[in-house]
Amino acid sequence: MAALVQGVRSSLAISSCVLRSTFTKSVLLGLQQKCSISNLTYSKRIALHKLQVTRVCEDARRFCSQQSKASIGERVLKVCKAYDKIHGEELKLESHFMNDLGLDSLDHVEVIMAMEDEFGFEIPDDDAERLLKPIDIVNYVCDKTDVYE
Repeated sequence: MAALVQGVRSSLAISSCVLRSTFTKSVLLGLQQKCSISNLTYSKRIALHKLQVTRVCEDARRFCSQQSKASIGERVLKVCKAYDKIHGEELKLESHFMNDLGLDSLDHVEVIMAMEDEFGFEIPDDDAERLLKPIDIVNYVCDKTDVYE
């Protein structure tokens, strides 16, 4: 294993997904600690940065899994209220985007894109067409992030 780590350390320009699928986190962290950042080329620094971003994303996923359905509902309503064509007093979890709030299909797409940014994952178009109320989005996010409370 040590010889393998030495070989990878000398050629860190390998894509980060190959490294992630081949080595455990402890091996990668040891690899990062043994390599001085100042001695690395630009491409090797990018590879290390991708590994660090992956760790941050994993921490964020763990944080998301500790949320409750109520906190996800609050986040969905906050994103909806931030959209300029939705008035806060009309907005409820059961409000229909088109019938009750007067949004058109383009507005609906923009709201879905804002939800993708808020929760950090892509919502496929087939699923997005069925998310016509904030409560639908809450249930969808809870399902995707394994929140069942």
